[in-house]
Amino acid sequence: MADPERVWTAALIVIGDEILSGRTQDANLAYLAKWLNMQGIRLREARVVADDMAAIGDAVTAMLACHDYVFTTGGIGPTHDDITVDAVAAALGVPVVLHPEAEAILRAHYGDRLTDARLRMARVPQGATLLVNPETSAPGIRVGNLFIMAGVPKITQGMLAGLVGKLEGGRPLLSRTVGAWVPESQVAELLARTEKAHEGVQIGSYPFWRERRVGANFVLRGVSGDALAAASADLLAGLRAMALEPVEGEL
Repeated sequence: MADPERVWTAALIVIGDEILSGRTQDANLAYLAKWLNMQGIRLREARVVADDMAAIGDAVTAMLACHDYVFTTGGIGPTHDDITVDAVAAALGVPVVLHPEAEAILRAHYGDRLTDARLRMARVPQGATLLVNPETSAPGIRVGNLFIMAGVPKITQGMLAGLVGKLEGGRPLLSRTVGAWVPESQVAELLARTEKAHEGVQIGSYPFWRERRVGANFVLRGVSGDALAAASADLLAGLRAMALEPVEGEL
């Protein structure tokens, strides 16, 4: 019987020189984190690596050893610098092969426009299965609990849509937010005390400066709706006892 309290974890490896150079801003991390929460899986680690065989392989090996699931984005296109498949295959100790189903998908999509470069997108580590790509047809790749996806956010999101409900996970992570116009240092003890009093609830503080005032949003996270409600009520009461006017929700 599965342990209902088990926490399933995942890691993301963002691959691409363009990310590290600042030319492109990654938009996949936030989306994946929220998507995983809905599957009952926690994104616990993210790493950005260059288009380098050793760097990609080292990251994949390290993350697979630490987490239940590993996702990669980037480096599976048709150009010479798209080396993610080769790097993953080398790290796993398997050859790169042409996947017959992926080849058929690409031939159907491109027809006479299928070039050797585009056919590169049918290459997979031996033993892999495919992730459906509803946007451009070129499939993503799954090797066990490793998911190799495109870097383009819309394509990544389409691939993830095909995995909804198909990954084993625990209870979804829930959250509540309380906002107040107060420096976080002023309420640090209250936050710590409230978190300690409610097992299974974590409280994060996110300060901001706006309207010439200092404020903070306090995000409470946990898997129990009842525990979150109780912790939120206590935090609101504590803030009001300090003569503040907190709000339920984000300021």
